[in-house]
Amino acid sequence: MFTQGQWTFAGFFVIAFIVAMIYAYRKDLKLHKIFYKRSYLVLLGFLAFIGLLFVIKVYLKH
Repeated sequence: MFTQGQWTFAGFFVIAFIVAMIYAYRKDLKLHKIFYKRSYLVLLGFLAFIGLLFVIKVYLKH
């Protein structure tokens, strides 16, 4: 299916991508703390909305 070279490239690409993302995140960590305070509330709101949709679906099914 895939050649050995393709697997090698994919492995190096994944490792390089993860290293680059960690570097970028560490570099911007101070800015994240300033501008993205309480951003977890957006995630909680989204999860609550999805949960509400699920409850409505189950309720209307019966």
